[in-house]
Amino acid sequence: MISCPNCNHQNPDGAVQCEACYTPLPQASACPQCGASVQSNAAFCGQCGFNLQQAAPMAVTEELPKTVVPNAPSASAPPTAPPEPTLDFPEIPEADFPDFPDFFEEEEAAAPAVAESPELPDPFTFDFEEPSPAPEVPPTPAPAPAPTTVQGSMQATQIQVQTASLLHVQTQVALEIPENLDVIHIGKPNETVPPDIDVSGFPSSEVVSRVHADLRQEAGLYYIEDTGSSNGTYINHVPLPVGNRHRLRAGDRIGLGKGDKVTFIFQIS
Repeated sequence: MISCPNCNHQNPDGAVQCEACYTPLPQASACPQCGASVQSNAAFCGQCGFNLQQAAPMAVTEELPKTVVPNAPSASAPPTAPPEPTLDFPEIPEADFPDFPDFFEEEEAAAPAVAESPELPDPFTFDFEEPSPAPEVPPTPAPAPAPTTVQGSMQATQIQVQTASLLHVQTQVALEIPENLDVIHIGKPNETVPPDIDVSGFPSSEVVSRVHADLRQEAGLYYIEDTGSSNGTYINHVPLPVGNRHRLRAGDRIGLGKGDKVTFIFQIS
């Protein structure tokens, strides 16, 4: 039996192609050592184990009887090509044609002469002329800014000036600090130093002295100084010594007297 190398189907001895997949089958040959029948693509003999790849392949060729063909050309002599046939055509006599005038020569003679076009200037040659200087135009003055309109009246723009005030904590009443005074006296009415900021109308004003403290304005900055009050002046709950100045900043808490009963918040707007 011959085994198919493609599908392993067992085919009968002497088969040329596989009966199942039609794959060409290897031919059987004899083992050079034991003479057993083995396939030509086998690596070892199934009977004696001989290595078939090392042995030279044995090809069995049978000589076929030579058939003698009569009058056959010899192998050494090249075949002779048959002669090419020759065709004999009858000669055609030349015809005598009349002479006709040349058509193109007549057209050239009848066409009118074309006048030569004048020579055009060289397109790459330019004559540059110096431009005449433009007349000087005086500069236009810038328009003056329009005045700002405020409530229907024409007024010039003014620089805003900051204003300072004291907000009473207990009643939420704001007292504006005069801008035209360099020294502002804080206290209650008296004959010696009349107060510029009178606190006698606020609750618990009995703890405030008649001449209690002074506010001083210098170069846009405000300072506070205790002038010898009976119950003292407190800045952010810290007592201010008599004769010492404290620079006020927005949000500072000013207490006039003990107990934080008359308190103001310094504001700038």
